Amino acid sequence: MKSRLKLLGLVAVPALLAAAVPTAYAAGAAQPHATRAAVAGDVLKGLKQDATRTGNVAAAKRISVAISLTPRNDKALDTFVAKVSDPRSSSYGHYLTKRQFAARFGRTDAEVKQLKDYLRAQGLTVGTVHSGNLLVDASGTTAQLEKAFGTTLSTWKDAASGRSFYANETAPTLPTSIASLVSDVAGLNNRVELHHQAPSTVTPHNGPGGGYTPAQLKGGYNVSGTYTGSGQKIALLEFDGFQQSNITTYDNYYSLGSPTPTVQKVDGGSGALGDGQVEVELDIEALHAIAPKADVTVFEGPNSDAGEVDTYQAIVDSGIPTTSISWGAAESARTTSNINAVDAVFKAGAAEGLGFYAASGDDGSDDAGDGGTSVDYPASDPYVTGVGGTKLTVTSANAFSKEVAWSGGGGGKSSVFTIPSWQSAVQKSAGGGYRQVPDVAAHANPSPGVSIYSQGSWSSVGGTSAAAPEWAAFAALYNQQAAAAGAADLGFANPALYEANGTGFHDITSGSNGAYSAASGWDFTTGWGSYNAATLANELLG
Repeated sequence: MKSRLKLLGLVAVPALLAAAVPTAYAAGAAQPHATRAAVAGDVLKGLKQDATRTGNVAAAKRISVAISLTPRNDKALDTFVAKVSDPRSSSYGHYLTKRQFAARFGRTDAEVKQLKDYLRAQGLTVGTVHSGNLLVDASGTTAQLEKAFGTTLSTWKDAASGRSFYANETAPTLPTSIASLVSDVAGLNNRVELHHQAPSTVTPHNGPGGGYTPAQLKGGYNVSGTYTGSGQKIALLEFDGFQQSNITTYDNYYSLGSPTPTVQKVDGGSGALGDGQVEVELDIEALHAIAPKADVTVFEGPNSDAGEVDTYQAIVDSGIPTTSISWGAAESARTTSNINAVDAVFKAGAAEGLGFYAASGDDGSDDAGDGGTSVDYPASDPYVTGVGGTKLTVTSANAFSKEVAWSGGGGGKSSVFTIPSWQSAVQKSAGGGYRQVPDVAAHANPSPGVSIYSQGSWSSVGGTSAAAPEWAAFAALYNQQAAAAGAADLGFANPALYEANGTGFHDITSGSNGAYSAASGWDFTTGWGSYNAATLANELLG
């Protein structure tokens, strides 16, 4: 099953680390680590039921992998994040630096060396060891990977989509002493490929191609002219590129004066421009609309599970405090180990004061499209703020008029994560003790959508991939206000947002996303609702 980019409407290669192969792992030497253990959950669910095997992956094909390690003292890390994100705690806002995180929760240098030595002994090339000592990049041929991880890589054809892909037939195995450190080996399959839904243009509203203008979005969400995002940084996770000329046209038309976005390519970047370009340009322009003076860095990575985890890790490595995410997939489309690996990156980010805002999906309560109820990942991650969709109406003076739930906005209960402590006060019986999505919402309805300039023309674009940057922009505005007040960045926002208990939100009480209807207070369609920027910022600042 493919992932979906939440859209409606229209690094450089790391330097290789050279080292001698230890005798214990050298070819032909006695192997003291003959006993092996599997990396649990690192195989696609229902592979043989949902796809047909078509052959073997060519032995000489080169494949990149990203190997995730389990944090040391994981329970202590959970406790730390809970306290540092809780406005009622004396630890609130006292985030860790990257060095402090590595020292307290990363694997030791000796443990990382043990993994690297093993990989090199199997003929693999070891690349970057990322900050935190919890992610190691490597690459090799199919034959080398099969030997190193004790599995077979085969080619398959998806029964539903007809798409060809490769995947490991069994969970990877490693020598027991190393397997105990490893939580995921991303890159052994390429079944999940992120893409966006078909564009659609709507009848013009007030923007030149239809859709809401920056003035209407800021007016509807009560964004003060005092706060523009100046001095703040926002990251975008992307799997396609953009053309700066389109961004410049948008900025000039609305006289925004926004800084030119910076591009950071991860693992070589996303490749040639594809049809995801409109998504990237939507994300940038939505941020410029609400926080025009913020510095935006676009992290472009390969469209693969290894590229995904590396790109998230690159964002955490950068220390940029706010990230908008418009790419995701139903939880059921991912391996358990892949979700755990990405979750660990988000958790590290939370410990270091970083906030992530992810689109909750554009398929209502049935994100997987199988006729049931399901939610999108990473919006369902407990260390991510899931952003649902609404239809905003503004007055002729660009003030908030009303808002209803958008029918396509993703929401429901996770099938993976139990309900976090900060969400338990609003636990719904339909949630069954699992994480509830979304946390918040913003304008996503495609008619009218958001006015953007992409691929050489004006258009109106909707979807929760518009709502996610609308919330990331608010976080940047808040961080600007907090800095002026001598307060900490918002960081991982959910505990503080739930502590606000609805204050500072537009409570959305009408509309449905399929299985769920909007209601007073928190609900499965819009979470707490959209933000009233001025009142919510004041509430969060206390």
